[in-house]
Amino acid sequence: MTDVDEATPRDPRGALLQQIKDKAVVHGKVTLSSGLEADYYVDLRRVTLDGEAAPLVGQVLLDLTAELEFDAVGGLTMGADPVAAAMLHAAAARGKRLDAFVVRKAAKAHGLQRRVEGPDIRGRRVLVVEDTSTTGGSPLTAVEAVREAGAEVVAVATIVDRATGADEKIRAGAGVPYLFAFSKDELGLD
Repeated sequence: MTDVDEATPRDPRGALLQQIKDKAVVHGKVTLSSGLEADYYVDLRRVTLDGEAAPLVGQVLLDLTAELEFDAVGGLTMGADPVAAAMLHAAAARGKRLDAFVVRKAAKAHGLQRRVEGPDIRGRRVLVVEDTSTTGGSPLTAVEAVREAGAEVVAVATIVDRATGADEKIRAGAGVPYLFAFSKDELGLD
């Protein structure tokens, strides 16, 4: 383990933006999970699983969603998992309770056969999160699963929006607000 500076940055959003630019933006031809091709990839797991950057993720997304009322956060595994965990820990650091949940791509065929893992979300107000959104497909899959589990989705929030239709698709398909911390333009990507 390495020593960690206990000081909280004065500007968590600015600090996270720099972390993303420094650690997560990879240039070169890639095929995205949506099937679209791009000249760059934003590998946010390099940030959401990083000991310096992950706490910033939680702070920035809590600040982004401060006007919303929810008591659980999660989304489709794998991109949403560290985002939800970061928010859970940031909320605890602020003296608030926030549960996290994980949406499986398919229900388990054994055990409790749950598709949504973690504390029960039935009857609860939840926020669906994702690390980066291109078309909005992953968050929409998560919204459907948590609604089937009996939760009320208040919004979808993501760290980076690639501005290729996720906003419209989520608003139309899920009927909930779509929030993002950073646009691709803020990352200097076109």
